[in-house]
Amino acid sequence: MLDKVLIANRGEIALRILRACRELGIKTVAVHSVPDRDLKHVRLADETVCIGPAPSAESYLNIPTIISAAELTNASAIHPGYGFLAENADFAERVESSGFVFIGPRAETIRLMGDKVSAKRAMLEAGVPCVPGSDGAIGEDADETIRLAKDIGYPVIIKAAAGGGGRGMRIVRRQAELLDAVAMTRAEAKAAFGDDTIYMEKFLAAPRHIEFQILADNYGNVVHLGERDCSIQRRHQKVIEESPAPGISEEQRSRLGEIVANACRRIAYRGAGTFEFLYENGEFYFIEMNTRIQVEHPVTEMATGLDIVALQLRIAAGEPLPVKQEDVVLRGHAIECRINAEDSESFIPSPGTIAQFHAPGGPGIRVDSHIYSGYTVPPHYDSLIGKIIAHGENRSSAIARMRGALQEIVIDGITTNVPLHRKILEDPEFIRGGIDIHHLEKTLDRD
Repeated sequence: MLDKVLIANRGEIALRILRACRELGIKTVAVHSVPDRDLKHVRLADETVCIGPAPSAESYLNIPTIISAAELTNASAIHPGYGFLAENADFAERVESSGFVFIGPRAETIRLMGDKVSAKRAMLEAGVPCVPGSDGAIGEDADETIRLAKDIGYPVIIKAAAGGGGRGMRIVRRQAELLDAVAMTRAEAKAAFGDDTIYMEKFLAAPRHIEFQILADNYGNVVHLGERDCSIQRRHQKVIEESPAPGISEEQRSRLGEIVANACRRIAYRGAGTFEFLYENGEFYFIEMNTRIQVEHPVTEMATGLDIVALQLRIAAGEPLPVKQEDVVLRGHAIECRINAEDSESFIPSPGTIAQFHAPGGPGIRVDSHIYSGYTVPPHYDSLIGKIIAHGENRSSAIARMRGALQEIVIDGITTNVPLHRKILEDPEFIRGGIDIHHLEKTLDRD
């Protein structure tokens, strides 16, 4: 087992990693920016290192400083969590070339799947169903671009190959808009990601967002842990996730699960990862792979009874996967609500000091959060301050328990999006299940 892990992240995921390390008897190093010195995991870690001021570029994105912190503390491995450097292939490469274990995939795998053009090509070769679109990047030939869009059929969507999080994409509904959209997306991609490579896909009008969690070790063993429905979104950002996905049959789960597992074997994947799909009219279409732990991993943990973060650590330590596919059984239903420090209507961030925090409890309720009474939410980072996960014997039970948890939680001193979650949990269409990715924004527009 690993001796000491440096946690190269902050907030709730850093605390989640620390807890998994403690359970396995692994010592921890918490790196933190100046304003994050009072984070809960910083207080609990065996060792701490301040790595810079508030701006992420000078702290959590500063690769040389993080490597130096690992050297200073004699850490054996680095866990990147999610966000920041988690899917940065150069970071993974630097970690391993410096003599540390990177708790995640190999750098070449991150590069392959981080570029959406090469990722789609690899998935097509592996037999993973993909959205109809360009076979690679769009070139500079305007006539060829027009022909391609016509062959795919409008509407189409132009995407940045290096994009993510809803950035670097533009929907085109008619030919007259196409070339301007291509030029603008290319320019935006260059400015935002330093890479102007773009590609084209068919735009699906009302899909759901379904993703499959996988785990793979160093010896070719791969299991999938079922699917999550992440269709409750605002501006391409997930708000609520659940597992299993309403309306997905066991036959569909097994079939696509085996396909993604085989794809992992083909690319020699290592660690935890997630295949994301759009799902429409009974068909799955691959859109991207996240080569890291996901924010929403707890719903899969609650549904399967497996500790995904602990398994990440075991895989990184060189252990074979302790579970086989036949051991993975989805039991009951789990729902996660992301709690953000932001207004429920304007979505303006609400940093500040938490005067009082009371976590909900009861059967089937889990809270992953780093906040506490007296903690000050800084204005410098993502507004996510925690997650509530409810598990029940079925979806109705999980919804009922989540409603109770949302009524019970107390976060005074700042504004949160808890009222939005309460509204969603009362929405008849959400209760029915199977809504598409545009439903929440349409509801908000009506209100």
